[in-house]
Amino acid sequence: MESTHNNTQIYGIRAIIEAIGADKPIDKVFIQKGLNGDLFKELETLIRKEGINSSYVPIEKLNRLTRGNHQGVVANISPIRFHTLENLVENVTAVKETPLFLLLDQLSDVRNFGAIIRTAECTGVDGIIIQKKGAAPVTADTIKTSAGAAFKVPIAKVDHIKDAVYYLQASGVKIIAATEKTENSVYDISFKEASAIIMGSEDVGISPSILKAADYKAKLPMLGEIGSLNVSVACGVFLYEAVRQRGIKE
Repeated sequence: MESTHNNTQIYGIRAIIEAIGADKPIDKVFIQKGLNGDLFKELETLIRKEGINSSYVPIEKLNRLTRGNHQGVVANISPIRFHTLENLVENVTAVKETPLFLLLDQLSDVRNFGAIIRTAECTGVDGIIIQKKGAAPVTADTIKTSAGAAFKVPIAKVDHIKDAVYYLQASGVKIIAATEKTENSVYDISFKEASAIIMGSEDVGISPSILKAADYKAKLPMLGEIGSLNVSVACGVFLYEAVRQRGIKE
């Protein structure tokens, strides 16, 4: 095992099997293309069973990730432990009538992620929900950019954001999508009820199927020539509009 500037890595097939068995918060496993053998098949089966994010890569990629004898596999361990969606929603709704959740659809930049977590903590967000595959990992850079807020705001991972949307709706939470593809302003939407805000990826925004599933769509007024804001800035505007409407004071 070794520690990098981003997170903690473990390498070697047996070591990663043991880590999964010990319930370590593994963020992603990188696997050498063409790897085989009984022990590797055991690891591969375990990864599928536990739903762990994995990627098959050339050996050169693994050699860049670590200087150790990786045996064809390298795993990144997250510095935080993730929640399940069910536990997060149940725990929050049990104590709050009007919770506020944040869903991030394929956000990929770790610093944007960290900035969003920091703003979420400052605005009283009860939980952040991300997708297992394709989302920005929680690394040391994320923790630093969040100013430590990543240790304070519960974060849940799901297979698909759309599944989280449906689960939240069934739990009495309305879904508000932040998108330019609407005529509705963020200032026309009520955040006073139990709500979840969806923010999209930096390049393509919220995926069409998730937009379709949302209860409301809202955009920010853009008065300049540039057509969009950085996603972490836009997220901050949405969250503070929720704070303003709810009349929450320090």
